Amino acid sequence: MSLKNILPGRLGFGTAPLGNMFRAIPDAEARATVEAAWEHGIRFYDTAPFYGAGLAEERLGEVLAGKPRDSYVLSTKVGRVILDEHETDVPDFGEKGGLFEHGNPNKILHEWTADATERSIEGSLKRLGTDRLDIVWVHDIAQDFHGDAWLGKFEEARTGAFRVLSRLRDEGVIKAWGLGVNKTEPIELTLALDEPKPDGFLLAGRYTLLDHEHALQRLLPMAQEQGVDMVVGGPYSSGILAGGTHFEYQQAPAEIIERVGKLKALAEKHGVSIKAAALQFSLAHPAAAAAIPGATRPSRIAEDTAALNEAIPAAFWTELRAAGLVGPAAPLPNNS
Repeated sequence: MSLKNILPGRLGFGTAPLGNMFRAIPDAEARATVEAAWEHGIRFYDTAPFYGAGLAEERLGEVLAGKPRDSYVLSTKVGRVILDEHETDVPDFGEKGGLFEHGNPNKILHEWTADATERSIEGSLKRLGTDRLDIVWVHDIAQDFHGDAWLGKFEEARTGAFRVLSRLRDEGVIKAWGLGVNKTEPIELTLALDEPKPDGFLLAGRYTLLDHEHALQRLLPMAQEQGVDMVVGGPYSSGILAGGTHFEYQQAPAEIIERVGKLKALAEKHGVSIKAAALQFSLAHPAAAAAIPGATRPSRIAEDTAALNEAIPAAFWTELRAAGLVGPAAPLPNNS
């Protein structure tokens, strides 16, 4: 089923920050942020066991427990099983370093087999306090976590998670499934398979104002040809496009800071907020069904909603293109 037929709006809420990404967030602050998302009309919530070893799912579930289940769309991910025992070693998250060092102390089993997929879903349902999931993503079978071994993880998922999720979709247990990754190659590989076929994908950080050329070359034409939709994760490139200092989950390098400076200068010239430009750019591609920025403060939700609705003059996009700050093939709002 097309994601555009499932998702209730173009703006969703990504809960990775609720897993104490980068910093320890008080429970009350996390709860207030989810409540703010609800109050602003957001009805699509994305989470994962990996986010703080179950912490984000627990926090999200606590708030959604008081909402009518049929009134929102919920997605989570498989590939990590949260164990009851506590971690004693420093976990290795590849390029992502100490991303969730402030999360729950539980050990995480990284596995994409059929059995682990079933266990992952069971654990998520329990932490979320719900009886069903709408969308399930196969999480992080890519180079950023596995280096050269990623193809082995992909094959494990192809013969495990892919088949389980296809069956659950066919049985009507879930509405859709796909990949949730930070790299384009695993999705390209999946779209090239005869079977099984995903309904869509969650692509984080690869379709933003700062990084979109690679996705436009092959992945997005393939997706459009097959009628497969995209949920844009990380539309603010880990925060650097929303006033933060992180890019790709780390401190932004000098060349990125310089590029953001040029974007901001152009935005200021046209009276445009950089956050609005970033969000609306990510949603301008025909394959984009929704974007799911994350937040840890209620005020950020109001900013996201305002960014989605901000009127941006066509002249801004025209000058952005002329300055070489977006790729020539990138679709722009206002058909610029």
